[in-house]
Amino acid sequence: MFASREWLDTWWRHFGGDRRRLIASVRDGPGLVAIVPAYAWRSRGLPVLRLIGHGVGDQLGPVCEPRIAAAAFAAALKALPLRRFVLLAEQLPAGAGFDRINGAVPMYQEQSPVIALDEGTWDEFLAGRSANFRRQVGRYSRRLDALGTVTFRITSDPAQLGADFDVLLRLHRLRWGTTTSPFLEAAAFHREFAAIALRRGWLRLWTLEVDGRPVAASYGFRFGDTESGYQSGRDPSFRESQLGFLLLNRAVREALADGMREYRLLRGGEAYKVRLATGDPGLETIGLARGAAARGALRMAMAARG
Repeated sequence: MFASREWLDTWWRHFGGDRRRLIASVRDGPGLVAIVPAYAWRSRGLPVLRLIGHGVGDQLGPVCEPRIAAAAFAAALKALPLRRFVLLAEQLPAGAGFDRINGAVPMYQEQSPVIALDEGTWDEFLAGRSANFRRQVGRYSRRLDALGTVTFRITSDPAQLGADFDVLLRLHRLRWGTTTSPFLEAAAFHREFAAIALRRGWLRLWTLEVDGRPVAASYGFRFGDTESGYQSGRDPSFRESQLGFLLLNRAVREALADGMREYRLLRGGEAYKVRLATGDPGLETIGLARGAAARGALRMAMAARG
């Protein structure tokens, strides 16, 4: 979904500014086989290239068959109408060969845990977890039920979306105990994209209520046969009930029941993600420089990071 035109166009409206868009098309004979959505901005006269969608996006890279992604990216770089530049290519799928592109410098990797949903039923899914995990599911569910009437609700009405998104933002602030976070800073982007995703049937905005009071919310997407959990919020006064744990379990359970192939927990190696995940393909960031000045700038950036 992070390579969809809807996501990338929304990103450009909010973050593109006066940057120069560079959309490369890669062809094999008459056929279009890949699109590389990138942009250039200047740092002291030196063009710096980045992929459209970075930051708020998750997995980035060429829009193409996964098996040709690295080759398509390399072909696009060769065709660039620039004699010198620094490329910062973030959030690429690890292990796909991007680090083997001529001149590429691996910069860092990130975890990207995934839950494979091939167990068939929720009971079978739980059976594959530890006994401690199963006990916690039961214990926290009973603890929540004791607080009142529990409702798990997913947003489906466009007229309700604005209010539900406001609840998500409020609970996110409560969770982090701060007035700002990367998610809150990009709230206008997410609010616009949530409306687009709802129209497309992609949005998974859950609200957990106790006696009609919203106490937790999660924001994610369903695209193709994959569901992704993007961000969440919860009322810290219900900490003993482990609301985030229960809401994530509900989302995974529904994804499994609806035939999704996998549930992506997205960037970050937080303990709760690692505990649930069945695998982690990972993401990587590479740098690449063309021209002496660009190579020097890349070396300086690597030294500053290291």
